[in-house]
Amino acid sequence: MAPSESQPGILGAPPPLARSLTYRLHGEGDAAATLRAFITAIPAGWVTVGIGEQLALRFGRPIAGLRTFPGLSGPDATVPSTQGALWALLHAADHTELYKREGSVRAALGGAFALEDARSLFHYDGGRDLSGFEDGTANPSGTAADAAAIVHASGGLGGSSFVAVQRWIHDLQRFAAFPPDQADSVIGRRLATNEEIADAPPSAHVKRVEQEDFDPESFVVRRSMPWSDGEEHGLEFIAFGDTLDKFERMLRRMLGLDDGIVDALFTFSRPVTGGYYWCPPLRSGKLDLSALGIDG
Repeated sequence: MAPSESQPGILGAPPPLARSLTYRLHGEGDAAATLRAFITAIPAGWVTVGIGEQLALRFGRPIAGLRTFPGLSGPDATVPSTQGALWALLHAADHTELYKREGSVRAALGGAFALEDARSLFHYDGGRDLSGFEDGTANPSGTAADAAAIVHASGGLGGSSFVAVQRWIHDLQRFAAFPPDQADSVIGRRLATNEEIADAPPSAHVKRVEQEDFDPESFVVRRSMPWSDGEEHGLEFIAFGDTLDKFERMLRRMLGLDDGIVDALFTFSRPVTGGYYWCPPLRSGKLDLSALGIDG
C-alpha cells in the first residue's frame, strides 16, 4: 500500500483565490457513495477537504481528537459555533477556474450534502489582513510546519490534520480611526515594520496567542485569507494542527477565560462562524477515507 501524505493545501502557500464552502448532511442521501464519487471526480489539488464530527458519527467511525466546535463566551466577547458536516476550501489561480471547480464540487457532493455557507477569499497585498498587518507571521515552516500541522501516526490517521475555521468580520472604519500607536498595540506589532512590540499590553493579540507561551507549546499552521463582499469585510481564519487542543487553548486565552484579559482584537473584529474538521490524508494521490470505513 502506498504511504499516506497530507492534502497539498495544508502545508502549501495560500492560493491567489479560494472559496470556503460549508455543507450540512442532506436528507437520506447516501453519504458514503457520494464521497466515493467525489474522490473519483475531484482532483486532490483542487480542494482541501475537512470532515465534521457529525459526518464521522454518521458512519459509526468517530475520529480520535475530532469534536464539534464549542460556542464560548468571555467577559467581553462571544465565539459562536456553526459546525458543519463537511468543509471544502477550493483553490484556484483565477475566477474562471474557481467558478468551474466550484460547479464540479457542488455537483459531486449534491447527492448527500447541501451547501450551508460559501465565501470567496483572496490573497491580499503580499499576505496581509485587510487591517494592513501581515497575517501568519509566526507560522512555522519546513519540518516544523509538518510537525505542527500533520498527524504522525499509523493507520488511516497518518498524514491527516485537524483544522479550525472561523469567519471574522472587521469594523475597518473603527480600526482606521485608532491612532497609529493604539492600532499597533491592538495587534502587538508595528504596522510599518511588522516588528513585535516588546512592551505591548497583555491584551495585544500577539501576546494572547504567542504559541510558544502555552504549556505545551501550541504551534499551528495558519492559512487564513481575507474576504470582502462590498459591504462587509474580514478574515477567514484557517488554522491546521495535529490536534484541536492547540487552537482551543488560544481561543480560551483570547476570550480571557483563563486570566480575565480579553484579546484586543475584539475591539474591532468579531467571529460569526466556527467549525472543527478532520482533514483526511491522501493515498496514491486521492483522499483516503479508510478511517471512516470508506474505500476509494
